[in-house]
Amino acid sequence: MKVLVATEKPFAKEAVDGIRKIVEEGGHELALLEKYTDKAELLAAVADVHALIIRSDKVTADVIAAAKNLKIVVRAGAGYDNVDLAAASERGIVVMNTPGQNSNAVAELALAMMIYMSRNCFTPGKGQELQGKTLGLMAYGHIGKLVGQKAQALGMKVIVYARHKDAATLAADGCEKVETVAELFKRSNYLSLHIPATADTKGSINYELISSMPKGAILVNTARKEVICEEGLEKAFTEREDLKYITDIAAVNQAAWNEKFGNRVFATPKKQGAETGEANVNAGLAAARQIVGYLNNGDTTFQVNK
Repeated sequence: MKVLVATEKPFAKEAVDGIRKIVEEGGHELALLEKYTDKAELLAAVADVHALIIRSDKVTADVIAAAKNLKIVVRAGAGYDNVDLAAASERGIVVMNTPGQNSNAVAELALAMMIYMSRNCFTPGKGQELQGKTLGLMAYGHIGKLVGQKAQALGMKVIVYARHKDAATLAADGCEKVETVAELFKRSNYLSLHIPATADTKGSINYELISSMPKGAILVNTARKEVICEEGLEKAFTEREDLKYITDIAAVNQAAWNEKFGNRVFATPKKQGAETGEANVNAGLAAARQIVGYLNNGDTTFQVNK
């Protein structure tokens, strides 16, 4: 069967070589579509493929419609909101992600972002230290747990809002469980977001939550821009000149915010969470293994559209 790696932002050569080895040893053919600039290229490339590996590339309903033989899509990374799950499910196409493969890269970035904002974006002026401060984690999956571990190593107190984690489990990790999102925001000097963009979470980080944060608080977003209510954040930042926001996914209004709020806000030029050599290779190889596992053995361990 034919496996296509479609990446507008390509994998490293080491990752591609590893993917090819896994796919071909599994008895399948590998095709590449890299650095494409027009969606028409993707639509043409998927016409005869049985499996698809992507990164942040969008697999929309029309892409799925064009892929007549498609059986499986694997998103090399944790998030999968760039895949139309409903359209895939309607066709019986399995969609998977590769949880945990990019986690350390994102966790290290989150800590780096905290330090960067604490030191005034490395411009002159008095900053603050992370030691002794309270870090709030919104969600406690692979990434959140790693952020918590690293933050504790820096001397931070870690509190967590995670509906599916009990207090004893979090306590064993050195964290305190809080019962509400409101409490998390009110107590956090730093707050790191690790939630997906869903119907429930989009726009959920709103004015009330942001404006309730302690004096000098810093909000860190390595998740999705859609979870932020931009109007609410702008209102809170206009009223509270002590608040700061740093994101790995530029807001719709980022340019205006940069001008209005200066170094109180910062967005990476292009999403950096998984942009390490190690994460690039790990996620690519995991995606290839999952595809071969499904095509050869029907393994659906990481399926997200069950």
